[in-house]
Amino acid sequence: MNIVLLGPPGCGKGTQAKRLQDRFGMTQLSTGEMLRAEVASESPLGAQVKAIIEGGSLVPDEIIVGLIAKRVAETGSSDGCILDGFPRTVPQAEALDEILTVSGMRVDKVIEFGVDDSAMVKRITGRYSCDSCGAGYHDEFQKPVAEGVCDNCGGESFSRRADDNEDVVRARLVEYHQQTAPITGYYADKGVLVTIDGMAKIDEVTKRLESLVG
Repeated sequence: MNIVLLGPPGCGKGTQAKRLQDRFGMTQLSTGEMLRAEVASESPLGAQVKAIIEGGSLVPDEIIVGLIAKRVAETGSSDGCILDGFPRTVPQAEALDEILTVSGMRVDKVIEFGVDDSAMVKRITGRYSCDSCGAGYHDEFQKPVAEGVCDNCGGESFSRRADDNEDVVRARLVEYHQQTAPITGYYADKGVLVTIDGMAKIDEVTKRLESLVG
């Protein structure tokens, strides 16, 4: 089964995609991770992507579509895939259909995370990660057991993403509603759209997703 997890930045798509990957053996295709890897490479494309992301805008379709097409071709269709962060616009959704068709695949289900914008701002601006291992934490919801010490590796250096500030987050939410939300209609017309409560507890969201995928 090939599924799309749809929702604004920070709604939990990445966390849930990893859980589904572990549970069902599906391959997670995260555009966020692909883009961050490109930025980390310090290539000219990476520098361009960094400026776009830190400005709170969506990365152009041609960049995203190219990365996704490459990964889908590499992955194949054996265990299915989870698309996290793509598509974000109707043209991207149409491009995804074309990409999957070439590999003899299709989108089987699109799961939209219903969320509250104000709660999302609080959720995103409070998150940070360990510089050594990348383990994620939150000022309120997920603090390290020992203050200032990573539970996973013992590291004591943490950082926040440059785009996780309130102004950028609110800009990203506005852009999401303007450009991404319309694709719910695209998938509803295909009969593959399901909406779940994205503000529920993490384990509750996982159970709901497993019931839809299993």
